[in-house]
Amino acid sequence: MIFYCIILIFQIGCKVLTFKSSKKEKKIEVVSKNINTRKNSILSNDQKIDKYIFEFAPIAIEEMKKYKIPASITLAQGLLESGYGEGRLAVKGNNHFGIKCHKEWSGKKIYHDDDKKGECFRKYKDPKESYRDHSLFLTMRPRYAFLFDYNIKNYKQWAYGLKKAGYATDKKYPLKLINLIERLNLKRFDRDAKNNTKKDSNKRELFFYRVSKGDTLFSISKKFNIEIKTIVKMNQINDNKIYIGQELIIPNK
Repeated sequence: MIFYCIILIFQIGCKVLTFKSSKKEKKIEVVSKNINTRKNSILSNDQKIDKYIFEFAPIAIEEMKKYKIPASITLAQGLLESGYGEGRLAVKGNNHFGIKCHKEWSGKKIYHDDDKKGECFRKYKDPKESYRDHSLFLTMRPRYAFLFDYNIKNYKQWAYGLKKAGYATDKKYPLKLINLIERLNLKRFDRDAKNNTKKDSNKRELFFYRVSKGDTLFSISKKFNIEIKTIVKMNQINDNKIYIGQELIIPNK
């Protein structure tokens, strides 16, 4: 009897040890997860800015060469609008410029409180898509056309021009962009910029087509002699669905 009691006590002791051990392992696992999620928060603001510039400056330069928008302006807007890439829209929606859905948007959406509660914003698969959409947003809308008459290296004129065109409601928006550009020397990324004139702007290479009753992607592709996949990619169309009144970006051949 004493012998069985000893064995029973031993078994219970082992179970307690195993339970404590597994509990400890869980605790270690939770701690390690917390450390990973806090990695970015450990960085100072200067480090976050450096990280953002390192990652997105090449994309801003690429967009500048194609669409004639100063890389310094694009990068400053990205930094400001995305909170150095750590804002909710940037983290969960890859939206670095706070571009709202608008009626022509047929891609994925994310909802966020802005001027109003629960406003619709565009959601992208990759931040690079957000940068491209920013370029298209400025080049395709008539109210921004006058910006492309400015010298591409005159970031101050571009900053005030964006405010004049109604890009932001914040009265200090131009100053915020200029301060970022000058403090971080973002104008160095405009070094290889070639000045633009209105007649050879990329606005001439693209135009809007408004979808009418009876239109299909197939009929539109035939009409403009463009592959369906090109239209789908440029307009980020899901499930090949279009709707009446939708404005599609079409390359002008």
